[in-house]
Amino acid sequence: MARRNYLFTSESVSEGHPDKVCDRISDEIVDLVYREAKKDGMDPWKVRVACETLATTNRVIIAGEVRVPERLLKRDKAGEIVLDSSGNPAINPTKFRSAARRAIRSIGYEQDGFHWKTVKIDVLLHSQSPDIGQGVDSAADRQGEEGAGDQGIMFGYACRETPDLMPAPIYYAHRILQALADARKEGKGDAAKLGPDAKSQVTVRYVDGQPTEATEIVLSTQHLDPSWDNKKVREVVEPYIREALSSGGLAISDDCRWHINPTGKFVIGGPDGDAGLTGRKIIVDTYGGSAPHGGGAFSGKDTTKVDRSAAYAARYLAKNVVAAGLAERCTIQLSYAIGLAQPLSVYVDLHGTGTTSEEEVELAIRQAMDLSPSGIRRHLDLNRPVYAKTAAYGHFGRKPGRDGSFSWERMDLVKTLKRALVAAA
Repeated sequence: MARRNYLFTSESVSEGHPDKVCDRISDEIVDLVYREAKKDGMDPWKVRVACETLATTNRVIIAGEVRVPERLLKRDKAGEIVLDSSGNPAINPTKFRSAARRAIRSIGYEQDGFHWKTVKIDVLLHSQSPDIGQGVDSAADRQGEEGAGDQGIMFGYACRETPDLMPAPIYYAHRILQALADARKEGKGDAAKLGPDAKSQVTVRYVDGQPTEATEIVLSTQHLDPSWDNKKVREVVEPYIREALSSGGLAISDDCRWHINPTGKFVIGGPDGDAGLTGRKIIVDTYGGSAPHGGGAFSGKDTTKVDRSAAYAARYLAKNVVAAGLAERCTIQLSYAIGLAQPLSVYVDLHGTGTTSEEEVELAIRQAMDLSPSGIRRHLDLNRPVYAKTAAYGHFGRKPGRDGSFSWERMDLVKTLKRALVAAA
């Protein structure tokens, strides 16, 4: 039997955290290729991006493989496409550099050691390897649907702890940093002197299986005024933290311990203070440790990569299972092999809270949604430039946008799942 009374902790990091800067740049590259493909008349189903970013003091390196429209290729003075040393079309770095600078500026970095205007940006992208591409493309030619871009396992999770059906600790850790980022960008009082780099952590007390109060709150935030000590920082941030928790419905215990900038000053932040890499915050991106993670990062990948698209599908399915009243908690695992279209396995765990059996839900899921990569992309309309906004504050528990962003957070599969269960009965 699952524990009913316990403490659980999750952390979040802000958009200015070095790793999140890299996630943002990598996802800006994904969006750039999708946008330019539409302008160029390229079929968005043919887009391929696998982009990694490294950031350190006044330096950004963007590397990886892509399949892009001709407008993003390098041309010589005669207008002919230039080939690289491998005989493949060479990538024009100009628009990729511009996308990275815009991202850094949007995050808010204008410090000596990392400034959007002066940072040196190296673009080392190359055309996709045909050996990798054939696993996806040949499957599409054979089956009418594309194969998975790689092997792997992906997990989705949902529970009734918060309005967005997310675990409470990660939900509130994100809310704290979002509130502070909004206040910083809006120039609200002393919050305008906070820097982009920050980390939060919230410990939640569960009583009879339900989140009741925060018992420990940790926040480390960059500040631009070197005269501030941690007492001053707490004075600035505490009202935003209290509002972020109370407006979400979580109490703060009377004996809650606050740890605000526990090491003291935090003036040098971002990639100038510590190097960043794409994909190093996968637990922050998902469920804060409350549920399994398959291991693959999301950012910088187009949606043929099941690390991304199948993780979105698994969350979508788990959320709709819970929204349909089939369980209070739901974990779903999907598994894939490179070049094969359909998942090798579908696993459901309702954690003893289900109104029906796991086996019946597994069958209903397969009937309710085509879980091939192409089926997922169609169902969730993923061939869009909507990924930069996923790079911070979690890929899940967000509001679906009119632009098609966070489509995996919709709860429009409830009736379909119920019908599938009735048909299987």
